[in-house]
Amino acid sequence: MKKTFDPLALSEFARHYGFHYDRIDLSVLMKDVLEEMDKGLNGADSSLPMIPAYLSPVSKITPGKTVIALDAGGTNLRAALVKFDDNGKAVTEEVIKTQMPGTAGRLDAQAFFDGFADVTVPLIKAAKDKIEGIGFCFSYNMDITKDTDGILRAFSKEIDAPEVLGMAIGKGLREALLRRNVKVPERILLLNDTVAALLSGLSELPTLGNEAGPTVGFILGTGFNTAYAEKCIPKIGFNSPENPQIMVCESGNYSHKYMGKLDREFDSMTKTPGTYTLEKTVSGAYLGPLSYHILCRAIQDGLVSFNRAEEFLSMSTIQTKDLNSFLYDPVSRPIGELFGKDERDAISSILYLCSIITERGSILSAAMLAAAAIKAGDGYDPLLPVRIAVEGTTYELYKGLRSALESYLHIIMNRDKPRSYVITLVEQASLLGAAVAALSG
Repeated sequence: MKKTFDPLALSEFARHYGFHYDRIDLSVLMKDVLEEMDKGLNGADSSLPMIPAYLSPVSKITPGKTVIALDAGGTNLRAALVKFDDNGKAVTEEVIKTQMPGTAGRLDAQAFFDGFADVTVPLIKAAKDKIEGIGFCFSYNMDITKDTDGILRAFSKEIDAPEVLGMAIGKGLREALLRRNVKVPERILLLNDTVAALLSGLSELPTLGNEAGPTVGFILGTGFNTAYAEKCIPKIGFNSPENPQIMVCESGNYSHKYMGKLDREFDSMTKTPGTYTLEKTVSGAYLGPLSYHILCRAIQDGLVSFNRAEEFLSMSTIQTKDLNSFLYDPVSRPIGELFGKDERDAISSILYLCSIITERGSILSAAMLAAAAIKAGDGYDPLLPVRIAVEGTTYELYKGLRSALESYLHIIMNRDKPRSYVITLVEQASLLGAAVAALSG
């Protein structure tokens, strides 16, 4: 049988359609990312809006403090009573897990907030010590206010509670608790999952005695984002080297210059065309569908051929988890079953193109993460490395992504002189970060 796997032709296909990673100059990319960040900090037009969290990370967690942590961001709502031990580590004493309000049918605003009160009241009553505050990780589109409440702008994940749009989430929870006649903690602080990832690092990542390097929060799962503590935010008149404020970069929105024709076609088919360009390049919500769009063109152009190609083209899309299963095991369903035993060249071609897509996403992600690390602190002192707290299954599980991303991060962070950093995957980062937020100011 004639050999059809041609890496040179596949690479030229990627270059022709503009998604090959060899177009990317790391020095130019880093310069552009840092400039976009500075524009966002100054309030100028930028694809990186740099959103203040109005929250400063605690420099040291006081042992013995008790807080309540809430984590709402998917189909489940988690709540925990958390106490910080003698080493400042978060220890969960009570945990409640239930269905997220609004996922089982439409709720009015009062019923929605009553759902959160239902899990919070038992924790208040179970606490043996004073509750210092409630940290509420609410991972939906909201604007954080100066008093660390969150104004909801939009729901996702099929939450059905339209009355809540435009309302202050923390205030709604407080009012629901007051209706239960319990003593409400003075502080209720709203944050998103990226801020929570950063804050989780304060209790989970290594320190040198009482000293610790700056911390970066990095999300690479269904979505993509970074957060770090910023000393100077001109657009809100903030300048405090000693008490920096957490900054949410909205990194997934970065409008990179390495989109090709097929990227633009794919972007036009999404619900948010023209936005979240970087997220559509590498996150779990989009990697599979983007790759499918590119692979379809490779088949249509005659670069990849196999007997059941029409069945492949007739699929609505490919989810990232299914593509990842295929990358690890090319005979896995639903993709692998389309290829015959004598069609290994077609499989090789698909794997090859997917590796190019993954490599590009890794480079762009590494640049965004490196920029946040550089902004957070210089990292030159090896005893005080930048501590990167990571959460996300795409980073952890997608084939080839983590190793490539960390390789490019190493290159960027050591280009001129060595910058020290440590990367740690934090389990339950949203819940742990919410607990730390309750002690932050």
